[in-house]
Amino acid sequence: MEEGKFLLSLAKKAISHYLKTKEKISPPPETPSFFLKEKAGVFVSIKKEGKLRGCVGTFLPTKENIAKEVIESAILAGFFDDRFPPLTEEELNSLSFTVYILNEPSLIKEISELDPKKYGILVKSLSSKKIGLLLPDIEEIKTVNDQILIACQKAGIDPLNEKFLIFKFTAKKYEDQN
Repeated sequence: MEEGKFLLSLAKKAISHYLKTKEKISPPPETPSFFLKEKAGVFVSIKKEGKLRGCVGTFLPTKENIAKEVIESAILAGFFDDRFPPLTEEELNSLSFTVYILNEPSLIKEISELDPKKYGILVKSLSSKKIGLLLPDIEEIKTVNDQILIACQKAGIDPLNEKFLIFKFTAKKYEDQN
């Protein structure tokens, strides 16, 4: 099975199993060895009829491998994203998934290094623990300024009165078409 199809299938299986049992699945035997050996930050985004229904992840790895990160992020996106109610059985067939495998963020020196189509960003306040993240290539975000302002807004950072750092990262994006 192709990498992307496997990761999307794994996210769906994690959601479906959790919905029925309230338990996390383990990576299945057919998991490609790469996803059992490598670590990375992962985001899982869930949409229903083209509208966001949940999106959770980490910019750095928190689990021992990518497969477990996908399982964890899928469950968190489906049932614990506090912007949305938990998923229901009736919704399962109308959901589409996107899995992002993130490369480690790097600090930028100049705004000119950014490109919202190519890079996601992470903004981090210098005076508090506030952090905001935006994934790359989000349809509604056209400019670097929009990207920075929205990431700051997500973090609760006032970009005019608070100093913050900007990190950029790339991500492999695997998307199904439901």
